[in-house]
Amino acid sequence: MSMIQFVNNYQDLSTDKGYQFKFFCDKCGNGYMSKYQASYIGMAGSFLNAASNLLGWGHSAGNSAYEVQRAVGGSAHDTALQAAIEEGKQHFHQCSRCGKWVCPEACWNEASNQCEACAPRYEEELAAAHAQAKADAMKQQLYQKAQETDYVSGIDMSAGAVPASPQAVKPSEEPKAARICVCGFEIGNAKFCPECGTPAQVAKPKCTGCGHEVEVTTKFCPECGTNLR
Repeated sequence: MSMIQFVNNYQDLSTDKGYQFKFFCDKCGNGYMSKYQASYIGMAGSFLNAASNLLGWGHSAGNSAYEVQRAVGGSAHDTALQAAIEEGKQHFHQCSRCGKWVCPEACWNEASNQCEACAPRYEEELAAAHAQAKADAMKQQLYQKAQETDYVSGIDMSAGAVPASPQAVKPSEEPKAARICVCGFEIGNAKFCPECGTPAQVAKPKCTGCGHEVEVTTKFCPECGTNLR
């Protein structure tokens, strides 16, 4: 068989009943199916096999048909392929610059009479460049914003420390003043003192250093300076 001058990528879909081929675009891979070409020798072989089984001739007639098909099938196949190639040339276009055969639907620039790889379409290139520029700008802005964000101020970098995400610190609640009876007994939430029976009233807290009565909101004793918090 002579060298195939159309494409170097095709699929042979031929069977014993006929020949058919699928050719692919050299750029995008889109396929084109050639017309089906019946194999008369293959059809005759199937007919002889059916007749031999029906008339009880055994398999001698079928074998004879197979031998005939094998003898001429090679040249018949080559002829069918050449016909399919000529058909495919009517569908695909060959670029005069790179020599590739490309499909007219997606890869052929009719205005320049070349494939899009050699002569890209202006509108498509502009749209692609526009989209790429926006994507690059977005990446750059994200990078810049990430650089301006503090991610490590709450991480302990001392030896042996295990890095962890900083947790929000809740403000501590102010301690409530203890309810103490005039007799000095702590009464909690009782309405009357369980020690002396006096109606409950809130007594002023006393300094732990000198015993001086202070206001609930006082942080340091005005008499001795003891820290009351």
